[in-house]
Amino acid sequence: LPKIKVEVVVPDHFVDKVAEVVAAAAKTGNIGDGKIFVSPVDSAVRIRTGERDQSAL
Repeated sequence: LPKIKVEVVVPDHFVDKVAEVVAAAAKTGNIGDGKIFVSPVDSAVRIRTGERDQSAL
């Protein structure tokens, strides 16, 4: 089966809803529907401007 990886960064208060929506959209009931991993993002940097954290998102 071909695999894809999608990464999404959202505020903590959206994590459960985003995971629910993604799971509902991706679910076929077949092997290979995928997994959702939730991890903290400690920092972000926009390379072009050097902006950091919230400003970089």
